[in-house]
Parts: sequence; C-alpha cells; structure tokens
Amino acid sequence: MSIVITGNPGVGKHAITREIANKMNLAVIDISEVAKDSGLLEKGDETNDVDTNKLESILEDKISDKSIVVGHLATYVLKKSQVRVVVVLRRSPYDLIKVYQDRRYSERKSKENAGSEILGIVVSDAICKFQEKIFQINVSGRSISETVECVSKIITDNIGNEEVDWLELVEKNDDLGRFFAD
Repeated sequence: MSIVITGNPGVGKHAITREIANKMNLAVIDISEVAKDSGLLEKGDETNDVDTNKLESILEDKISDKSIVVGHLATYVLKKSQVRVVVVLRRSPYDLIKVYQDRRYSERKSKENAGSEILGIVVSDAICKFQEKIFQINVSGRSISETVECVSKIITDNIGNEEVDWLELVEKNDDLGRFFAD
C-alpha cells in the first residue's frame, strides 16, 4: 500500500512529495506524468482530460509500499486497497489566487480551482473513497520543511489531521463573489 499526496493545483503537492520521498527513500509516482507518458493526457482549451479508467489500470502495477503517489487525480484512479494513507494538502484560496496569477491561469481557471479549494472538493471526494485513511494539512503560511514535518507525523504516527474550512473564512470576508461570480 502506498502513501498519497493530493490537493488542488498550487498547494505544493510536488515540492512536499519530493522532500518526503527523499526523507523516506520512496519512489515517486506522479499521476500526471504517468498519464502523459501513457498518451492519456488530452489537452483542451484550459483543461487536461484523462481517461481515468485506463490510467487506473496502468497505475495498478506501479503502486507499492515503497512509493509515494502524487496528483490531484489520485481519488479517481486509485483503489482504497492500494493506499495506506492519503494526505490532502489545503491552502488558503487567497494564496492560491496569487499562485494562479503567477502561473498565468485565466480568471475562469483561477476561480474554478480556488472555488474547488473553498468548497473542499478534493478532500470531500477523497473522504468518500478512502474514509479513515484521509488526513488534511493546512499549508498556508508554512514552509516546506514545516509541512514535511506535519506530513511525516501523519505517515509514521497517523496523527496531525487538521480540519480546514475556507468557506467560513470567505463568507466572513464577504468574498463569495470574488471566487464564484462570473
């Protein structure tokens, strides 16, 4: 069974995964890279589409207890039996908007991704599939090394889950229109 790092774009999945992999001597399985290398990544106007059934089949032979899997598609291409622990990295939507601007995402794509983080889509889908194996970490304002320490405690001791609710913050700031209005 494998360790999984997932979350919305811009939360730091790959940076954290690289550090954890080095620290624990694990092979990294990047779901997006596997999809791309397998010819399953279809580029759209502002999205990349993947045949998740084919990708799930390809990943089946790659998952082991000596690997760490990274990608926002983890919930859709992995089985509960393949996973020991799933860490969902969460980040303030206010921080994410800045990340998306730096990445030159369109306003629509930025709002879609930040809105997904606010609503907790990735974590909700992960909880439905992986249940007790899910842990959340709020990476906002944390350095990579601080986040790696939090993730390491989850992996080794199954402690450190942080309940994250951005909707309450965005409502309090009266910013729903900033993230959801067209």
